Amino acid sequence: MDGSHWINMRALLVELRGRGHEVTVLRSSSSLYIAEEPGLFHSITVPAAGKSGILEDSEMVSRFVQEMLEIHRGGPTWTAFVRNAQAVGEMLRVTHIQQRALIRRLFEDPRLMARLGGAGFQLVLTDPFFPTGVMLAHHLQLPVVCNSRWLSTGNSHALLAPSPPSYVPVVGSRFGARMSFLQRLSNVVHYLTSVKLAGSLVHPEYDELCRRYLGPGASVEGLIRRADLWLMRTDFVFDFPRPTMPNVVYVGGFQCRPPRPLPAELEDFMRSSGPHGVVFMSLGTLVSSLPAYLVQSFAEAFARLPQKVLWRHIGERPANLGNNTLLAGWVPQNDVLGHPKTRAFVSHGGTNGIFEAIYHGVPVLGLPLIFDQFDNLVRLESRGAAKVLDPTRLDAGQLLEGLHEVLGQPSYRRGMQRLSGLHRDQPQTPMERAVFWIEFVLRHGGAAHLRAASADLPWYAYHSLDVAGFAALVGATLAAPALWALRKLYRALRGTKAKQS
Repeated sequence: MDGSHWINMRALLVELRGRGHEVTVLRSSSSLYIAEEPGLFHSITVPAAGKSGILEDSEMVSRFVQEMLEIHRGGPTWTAFVRNAQAVGEMLRVTHIQQRALIRRLFEDPRLMARLGGAGFQLVLTDPFFPTGVMLAHHLQLPVVCNSRWLSTGNSHALLAPSPPSYVPVVGSRFGARMSFLQRLSNVVHYLTSVKLAGSLVHPEYDELCRRYLGPGASVEGLIRRADLWLMRTDFVFDFPRPTMPNVVYVGGFQCRPPRPLPAELEDFMRSSGPHGVVFMSLGTLVSSLPAYLVQSFAEAFARLPQKVLWRHIGERPANLGNNTLLAGWVPQNDVLGHPKTRAFVSHGGTNGIFEAIYHGVPVLGLPLIFDQFDNLVRLESRGAAKVLDPTRLDAGQLLEGLHEVLGQPSYRRGMQRLSGLHRDQPQTPMERAVFWIEFVLRHGGAAHLRAASADLPWYAYHSLDVAGFAALVGATLAAPALWALRKLYRALRGTKAKQS
């Protein structure tokens, strides 16, 4: 996986390499962020005819973001809902077509498959958002560790553990854990459409590839369920508590670390902010451009702040940029958030940035754009550590008001510092925990003893529908003679009564 998924995977590889492990990365030739790094890992590159999904195409992401903003500018309407569903569906359709083409190129290259089979690998570490890694692990008969939070059909937990929609909000619902009746009703609809319907639309095409390359009966859902261990990129300081499984290890924020010194020019800018400090803004790794009206609104609001503003911005310099604002194409985000002058973080709500803000105790002004960002910010807002604005109807005045609230009300900083204290108060760091469990799987050749039997059950057995059906049949069988006898008794009594009269 590319984009932000690769950023945290790379952090894990750095730690593994430092402990003496030999790492080989299988990558697409179209990768946007996964460069060859001989000092860190060996590379095996699969030739790609084009981009292999949305996370390798920043222009596609930017077009998609702009389309989403345009669709929702008029407010929540039925037309906007339909257009949104169509746009998301088309984006995912194209992405899955590209991923399936990549899987075919991989498995139909005999020299590459022979090289992988003869390399002596001991474990596959993969992000299962797409099933390439789990398919390859099954083919090579190797244990699998999944580094994950989301699958293409929603939260990874949905395949692994009970997920009652009465209190487990579905990705995309934008609900908290405490839902009203109507919200629970909506959450059930979200569950059926986003998890079950999406699975029925997405998985069959991959299942055909599983059967073709891995043998009869192989399915993508079955392969994912049978992974030995899951490193889940969240924790319950941030996420809502929910049922889990023994082979799920929570490593949210494992990429976070104490801040390193900033480059001299950037350090001078931070220190020059005086007592007001710095507001930092970044909309992640993939969004390369935003509509001009939104960029101008950001610039106008920032120019009216007493704070200085560090803005990670790719694109044309806005004409109304204030003297207090520094544009940068790249910023060491963790180090900026850990700087003592940083007062607030204007963020789209990506998981990596959210955990870095929690780690360093920096309150957030959230501007969710796509994917899981809405749900991430709902969780942070419910903890009193963020204020969330709607970027589809945002102007400079609203942005400035939101910034004044986050900067001026101590409750936001206190809320985030409380989360930071909870997140740091652990016997192991998330990175230490992640590496321990990867090495545990290596030492023992897997972790099948932690995997619940539910991984091998068909859906009807998992939900005990076969048992319920059998119980209903037995009940009907036992009830039938009793009802027949009661009917005969009733008729007899009725006949006796008629004779007496």
